[in-house]
Amino acid sequence: MIDNTRPLAVFDLDGTLADSSHRQRFLDRGPRDWDAFFAAAPADPPLAEGVALCREAAGDCEVVYLTGRPERCREDTLAWLAEQGLPAGALHMRRNDDRRPARVTKLQILRGLGRGREVRMLVDDDELVCDAAEQAGFRVVRARWAVAGEALKDAQEREGRT
Repeated sequence: MIDNTRPLAVFDLDGTLADSSHRQRFLDRGPRDWDAFFAAAPADPPLAEGVALCREAAGDCEVVYLTGRPERCREDTLAWLAEQGLPAGALHMRRNDDRRPARVTKLQILRGLGRGREVRMLVDDDELVCDAAEQAGFRVVRARWAVAGEALKDAQEREGRT
């Protein structure tokens, strides 16, 4: 049973818990190969700093995962989380047809999560998402332990893909 009184710790996946750098090559050329990019996600190595922070947060908080990955990646994403031994938690994903910038989609979900619950922290690597969340009053931990390629940053903001 979920304890609805515990604060929430909200974690991004790509660049925060999962090292997606090996698949960014699919975005570096045109046209971008989104199917190959997401198909390679199950092979992402974990990012030790993010995984450790997530496990630590689970001691005091209910962990929630908030990703820009499309809904069609749910099964692979849940399997990856389980394989890493990460805490169980709700997984919020982008609708398959949602192409809004990550800073818009994630903030909308974050606000919904914060209705009636304390959001103790959002951990994300996307600077624009972090800026928007901070401006909305959320405590943010900027995941600066992985380097996102320029193509991925562009995709997050302009194409609403991750």
